[in-house]
Amino acid sequence: MADSNFIDYVKFCSRSGAGGPGSTHFRREKHVPKGGPDGGDGGRGGHIIVKGTTQVWTLLHLKYKKHVIAEAGKSGEGGRRTGADGKDIILEVPLGTIAKDAETGEKRFEITEVGQEVILTKGGRGGLGNDHFKTSTNQAPHYSQPGEEGVEEWIILELKLLADVGLVGFPNAGKSTLLSSISAARPEIGDYPFTTLVPNLGVVAYHGDQSFVMADIPGIIEGAAEGKGLGIRFLRHIERNSILLFMVPADAADIAEQYRILLGELEKYNPELLDKRRLLAISKADMLDDELVKEMEKEVPEGIPHVFISSVSQYNLDRLKDLIWQAIQEG
Repeated sequence: MADSNFIDYVKFCSRSGAGGPGSTHFRREKHVPKGGPDGGDGGRGGHIIVKGTTQVWTLLHLKYKKHVIAEAGKSGEGGRRTGADGKDIILEVPLGTIAKDAETGEKRFEITEVGQEVILTKGGRGGLGNDHFKTSTNQAPHYSQPGEEGVEEWIILELKLLADVGLVGFPNAGKSTLLSSISAARPEIGDYPFTTLVPNLGVVAYHGDQSFVMADIPGIIEGAAEGKGLGIRFLRHIERNSILLFMVPADAADIAEQYRILLGELEKYNPELLDKRRLLAISKADMLDDELVKEMEKEVPEGIPHVFISSVSQYNLDRLKDLIWQAIQEG
C-alpha cells in the first residue's frame, strides 16, 4: 500500500492572542508636580493567518497541529508607549484549500492565489491607556481598558486540487499509466484494483512552452457516492477540475454502461459536476485492430468527444492532448 502522505483534510483548534491591557500611568517628571495621565495602549493579539503557496501541495505539515495558538499582545506603558503586538502565526497551505467552521460547516474562504493571505482567527484588540480618558472634568483618570480576549474556535481546512483535467474511471482503467506516460509524474502502478490510493498531479507539456495540469483521482466504483470503495473522500478534487476525462478500458464488457455508471456516481455526489466539459478516452486500445475499433465505435456514448488510446504503445496520445487542449481553450 502506498505511504499515505497525501493529507487533504485537517481539523484543529485555532486560538488567537488576547490584546494587551492599556496602562494606567501618570507623567512623573522633575519640576512638573502635577503630570497628567500618559498611559499607553496595549498591543493587538496575534492573528492566525492562512497563506497560499506552491511550496506545499498537501496539508501533511498541519496533520499533527491539534492546537494553533498565537501570542498575546503586550501591555501599554507610561509615556504613551503602545505595547508590542502579539506575533502572528502564518499557516502556509496549497492553492485550492478551503477553510470551514468545524461547528457549522460554513465555508469561510478559499485560497486560490500564491501569496494570498486571509485572517482565519482575529487577534483581540489592545486596551486603551488612561491617556484616552482624560476630560476637563476628570483630569486624572485612574483606569484603563483591559485587552480584548482572543478567539478560540475549531477549524477545518480541506484541500481540493486545482487541475485543468481530472481523470475519472474505475480501478484499473489505466489512469495512472496515462499520467505517467504523458507527464513527469510517477504514480505507483500495479495490476490490482485500487493501486492509486491518493490523487496524483502531473504537468503535461504541450506544443512550445504550453502545458496543462492533470489529476489522477483514485478509482470510482459503483456506489462510491454511498461510501463504497474509497467512497467520496477524493471526489471533492474533481470539483476543481475544469475538464473531466473519463477513461474506460477497451476490454470493458459495455463501454456505454461503464460511462453511465461513472456519470451517475458524480451526479449523486454533486449534480453540478455534470455541467463540466467531458471527454472520453478508451484505453488499452493497442489490443484492437482497425476493424474492431470501427465496431466498438458503435458502443461509444453519443455527444461526447472520444479517442482510442494506448498509454503503453503511445497510440493516439498526441491526439488526446490535442483534444484536451482544444477543450481547455473553449473553456
